[in-house]
Amino acid sequence: MKSDAKSTIEAGKAILGIEFGSTRIKAVLIDQENKPIAQGSHTWENQLVDGLWTYSIEAIWAGLQDCYADLRANVKKQYGIEIETLAAIGISAMMHGYMPFNDKAEILVPFRTWRNTNTGKAAAELSELFVYNIPLRWSISHLYQAILNKEEHVKDITFLTTLAGYVHWQITGEKVLGIGDASGMLPIDPATKNYSAEMVAKFDKLVAPYGFSWKLTDILPKVLLAGENAGCLTEEGAKKLDVSGHLKAGIPVCPPEGDAGTGMVATNAVKQRTGNVSAGTSSFSMIVLEKDLSKPYEMIDMVTTPDGSLVAMVHCNNCTSDLNAWVNLFKEYQELMGMPVDMDEIFGKLYNNALTGDADCGGLISYNYFSGEPVTGLTEGRPLFVRTANDKFNLANFMRAHLYASVGVLKIGNDILFNEEKIKVDRITGHGGLFRTKGVGQRVLAAAINSPISVMETAGEGGAWGIALLGSYLVNNDKKQSLADFLDEKVFAGNAGVEVSPTPEDVAGFNAYIEKYKACLPVEEAAVKYKK
Repeated sequence: MKSDAKSTIEAGKAILGIEFGSTRIKAVLIDQENKPIAQGSHTWENQLVDGLWTYSIEAIWAGLQDCYADLRANVKKQYGIEIETLAAIGISAMMHGYMPFNDKAEILVPFRTWRNTNTGKAAAELSELFVYNIPLRWSISHLYQAILNKEEHVKDITFLTTLAGYVHWQITGEKVLGIGDASGMLPIDPATKNYSAEMVAKFDKLVAPYGFSWKLTDILPKVLLAGENAGCLTEEGAKKLDVSGHLKAGIPVCPPEGDAGTGMVATNAVKQRTGNVSAGTSSFSMIVLEKDLSKPYEMIDMVTTPDGSLVAMVHCNNCTSDLNAWVNLFKEYQELMGMPVDMDEIFGKLYNNALTGDADCGGLISYNYFSGEPVTGLTEGRPLFVRTANDKFNLANFMRAHLYASVGVLKIGNDILFNEEKIKVDRITGHGGLFRTKGVGQRVLAAAINSPISVMETAGEGGAWGIALLGSYLVNNDKKQSLADFLDEKVFAGNAGVEVSPTPEDVAGFNAYIEKYKACLPVEEAAVKYKK
């Protein structure tokens, strides 16, 4: 296998996927069978600048170059060779946010990420205007909020894009975006597979009194479906990616996608009646619909798969950060006691111990709100642990409460889909850090949404692998298959992963927990108000 991988790289037939996650930029190289053969990564963090979450342009390029250099070093170490050319490249990143540029390709304000919740007025007005739920983090909300705030830069915008769209543009010269990522900028019309013409017209009319020289479609990226031509790596782009100068220009680059789309691809969940849950720093569920919902819901975002099917998305700003913070406390205790520390062992022991606790966590409640949580109506958050003197306070219940909290908001949103809209799903697949300890996160999520959950061995590969697969779909789709068929036959070949079904006791326990959780939300609101 090693020599096969080596010859694949030497022949320029490997495919590179790069994803900009919230805390890590990851690169995955795959072979002609779509299996990972090398990886690289770079750790980074967002900054809070003038009250807004951002990553600087310098951090984006330094991170990308370091991630690629790490991949290159790993290829040299594993196979003793240099990467000279590739069959395809794909760029993915966290969705939404706001990156406006002027006619000199200069960014006009620091990148505003999905994490910012300062767009409440804009999102509410646009939701009413469009009769469609427009979330706080969508690019159109950021644009309109900047207009409402009378920000000087708006008149100078010539291009507005997402992080994936920006990096793709810089390495190919093409101002395009995959339809999944584009659906987080402005709603997509499922019939035309393009931005909703009706909503574009409404927006242009709304902002006409401001007298901007641009119309909305002038500044948005062109929408592309998976498998469509999105340009090639330019000489300049090759230098930006590989500072060593080995990588050659001319490599096809697939349409850039958001992390939601690559998560769907990585879990083989692009077909109708399938779904996936991504659970890491933030969490979201994606259910591919057979038809539109009966009405708009503030908690549910309508986006698309990378090939344009309608998806109901429940997005939660917070997931494992608070859980990880508590686990780190136990790590510190172990270090204090002079014990050797193995983080996989600490997570494994604590998570598995949680399963021995009471199904309702003994009455304990946790709020994992590092930042605001739009689904529950909070623009700011405070991590909070709540109990009464009579609750059953022990380690198992404590850990179980924090595991429940990590998917609690997700449950609130999905209850609408399954209980009110009666959505039918054949398979839901989980991926992300929450599922790293075998069987635990899976069982908790199954209880939360009262549905069997599958986890694949490949789920840990995540979005970088997902965008590499979209690169493979661009150049290896000889049979001109649909994306769903290509994934079924060429990638997953019948592997649906290991499934865990919810137990009635776990479901009843989680339901009891979530009722207390919702009843105690005023406590979280008070913490936001008074804990500064």
